[in-house]
Amino acid sequence: MLRAASISKLSGIEHAFFTREGGVSSGIYATLNGGVGSHDEPRNVAENRARMAAALGVGPDRLLTAYQIHSPDVVIIDRPWTIDRRPRADAMVTKYPGLAIAVTTADCGPVLLADGIARVIGVAHAGWRGAANGVIEATIAAMEDCGADRKHMVAALGPMIRQSSYEVGPEFIAAFQAQNAANDRFFAPASRPGHALFDLADYIVTRLAVAGVGQIEDLGHCTYSDPEHLFSYRRSTHHGENDYGRHINAIALST
Repeated sequence: MLRAASISKLSGIEHAFFTREGGVSSGIYATLNGGVGSHDEPRNVAENRARMAAALGVGPDRLLTAYQIHSPDVVIIDRPWTIDRRPRADAMVTKYPGLAIAVTTADCGPVLLADGIARVIGVAHAGWRGAANGVIEATIAAMEDCGADRKHMVAALGPMIRQSSYEVGPEFIAAFQAQNAANDRFFAPASRPGHALFDLADYIVTRLAVAGVGQIEDLGHCTYSDPEHLFSYRRSTHHGENDYGRHINAIALST
């Protein structure tokens, strides 16, 4: 697992960006696949998630992931749910100890947030669509509804697809330019005419900074370029694989 130095300094908060290592799954899911929406054997996913829950100091039923839909939707959590009752959302916030709130990713940007003073935590699934539609700002606002202060928040970005591996087409570029002309800064030239390389991480960091988050840390890992340690949806697609593993990125208040 990977940990952010900034969050690790906060007392009473556990977190992890889990890699693909340390689980029981095999094949394209080897080995720590946490995706209940994958076609992996359910018993393997359950065991993998139990191992991750234990590393965070919670029971398996208290490692919570939503049904992600690339939205700006946030839910505030005060109790666990069963997998079949998970809400449709892309971010979660809680002030209750003993709940590990998490997002699953395989190229999108996982963002963990914490206010160590107010003891409020949040997690956001920030792919390009969710980030562009405001999932980061919505998560911050929900944390403030729970008593947090954005000036005291620490935000950490985990493994995601990085600019050198993230080629996008003209429609993608045009949509971001239409949103804000300043978004040109997040694109670098690609080898194909009309295409560009998109910097998702910088886009997320910029939105966090503009929102006034007190401290931002980017771990800098690329999902696409590290097949030994990380899953990648785009890499799996390029290799003609019919599915892909999912990482769990989680944060919890200690009891």
